[in-house]
Amino acid sequence: MTDPATSAGHACESNPVRDLPLHDLAGFAHRWVDADGVRLHAVEGGQPTGPAVVLLAGFPQTWWAWRKVMPSLAGRFHVIAIDLPGQGHSERPERSYDTHTVAAHVHAAVKALGVPTYWLVAHDIGAWVAFSLALKFESQLRGVALLDAGIPGITLPEAIPTEPDRAWKTWHFAFHLVPDLPETLLASRERDYVGWFLKMKALSPDTFDDAELDHYAAAVAVDGGLRASLAYYRDAAESARKNHEALKRQHLTVPVLGISSSHGSIPDMAASISPWADDVTGVVVPDAGHFIPDEQPEAVAAAIADFIVDGG
Repeated sequence: MTDPATSAGHACESNPVRDLPLHDLAGFAHRWVDADGVRLHAVEGGQPTGPAVVLLAGFPQTWWAWRKVMPSLAGRFHVIAIDLPGQGHSERPERSYDTHTVAAHVHAAVKALGVPTYWLVAHDIGAWVAFSLALKFESQLRGVALLDAGIPGITLPEAIPTEPDRAWKTWHFAFHLVPDLPETLLASRERDYVGWFLKMKALSPDTFDDAELDHYAAAVAVDGGLRASLAYYRDAAESARKNHEALKRQHLTVPVLGISSSHGSIPDMAASISPWADDVTGVVVPDAGHFIPDEQPEAVAAAIADFIVDGG
């Protein structure tokens, strides 16, 4: 296990994705840790002695998805945003991206940062990983908040809808499973593809500016990022299988908060998760589409803070 990278020089040496510009956030520092053989990038700040909150983003984003939420949490909590394997400035390994495998790497990263127990908050594919992590490492979690995510085998419908008014939200699950074709069609077109998701799935098409679109597109395009992004979908059946194998032995007993939005993909996260967990509450964030932390960061930060205070 390596020590977290703190200095600029050490960070440059530790960063496995040097062709992607780093974004800095006031009051937070970049870290890289060895997470069971995969170097993961974390952005850490806030109160070192406060309750630890770990944030995971989804497709097609990076830790930067939490940039508007993190400062609001930093006054009371120890805040850590982690790029998943293959995401942002984390390493893009040539190995399985099923969510139980990825969850073990994420948990190892948190341990490498010296955090024994934590609250886990995750959106989209990050929530896929968070659900599996809770099944594997529940004793080290204080609670889990899951934001608008079709989790394989859990909140994801068994069949992808074909009605036009619903299909546009989930069509990409099938497309990403096709071998080779997405890579062929999307190479050098990552900006158009990522832009479609960010503009169409947010309630307001002006939620993301050009600089943000450029950042997320570059993160997908650089150093195998597209391959890794697709791998989460291509391994989704294995993720679902492992989830159900674990759920045969246990239900989640850790507190779970389902965060939905008025115009998101999963209308009621709490209701979708409740068959698999014993302690579930839910909130619905108004005036937001799928990208809730970007669209309504104050409401998300407040929901997270209330969840931690109520469960602390």
